[in-house]
Amino acid sequence: MGSLLPPQEGVTLALNAAAFTTTQGIALVHAVSLSLAAGQRMAIVGPNGAGKSTLLKLMGGLLPATAGEVRVGGIPLQRMCPMERARSIAVLGQNDQTDGRLQVQDYVALGCLPHRTLWAADRVRAQVEQALRLCRLESLRRQPVAHLSGGERQRAHLARALAQAPRLLLLDEPTNHLDPRATLDLLQGVAALGITVVAVLHDLALVPQWAQQVAVMQGGTLVAYAPADLALSPLRVHQVFGVHAFYLPHPDTAHPLLVMDPQTPARAPGPRTSFFNHYEEKFPCATS
Repeated sequence: MGSLLPPQEGVTLALNAAAFTTTQGIALVHAVSLSLAAGQRMAIVGPNGAGKSTLLKLMGGLLPATAGEVRVGGIPLQRMCPMERARSIAVLGQNDQTDGRLQVQDYVALGCLPHRTLWAADRVRAQVEQALRLCRLESLRRQPVAHLSGGERQRAHLARALAQAPRLLLLDEPTNHLDPRATLDLLQGVAALGITVVAVLHDLALVPQWAQQVAVMQGGTLVAYAPADLALSPLRVHQVFGVHAFYLPHPDTAHPLLVMDPQTPARAPGPRTSFFNHYEEKFPCATS
């Protein structure tokens, strides 16, 4: 079966000084400007309370920007009606809930509702089937959602979002409730879709292998937006998260792996390999 997800030519996400302040005057996100090319993956990282989820909601139009602008596919979100947004943007929230009596296949089919006036019944069935397959839920299709484990339910939420055929997929802590194997399967599966994806992630070690761009939030401010190796330098990780970090080479591929260390790192004596020379020169590590 060919992909039922939309083509990505020209689809981009752009924020121009986008901000959000509550009606009580509390600024949760300050003037964020960034852009994401079509088909790229972005991770949003930062300490608790840094404004990550609020920023994601601004990107999806779940909260209106109180200043600045958010554009999806070149169109300002404020010009899109809710149905138009739902046809372009799918959101997987932290605490998505549904009627537990629904069968998995019926719950996933809810993702097709924004397209109900445009799609024939066979297109809806094909969309649901692909979403079930991508999320490895075929054998659970007739199970009530209430009978699923936490990880299975998370995959059902993702399948519903994929059935929406989004051009932009927004994921708020999508690896919640998932074991390590399920976490890797989910992130690799999303990466293989070829659509534009933004995910709030807490496990920094997952970010360099998954994200092409990383937005680092601190106190509601975007303090870095760059490829993972630049955005998550050891020095910045220490400044933002208060932990020491360093890169180790994968034993087979030499791909850099980000490792966290609660102790102050001590420089090993003697000569260093070219890998460490490169990363230490590029990213000076904080020392006591």
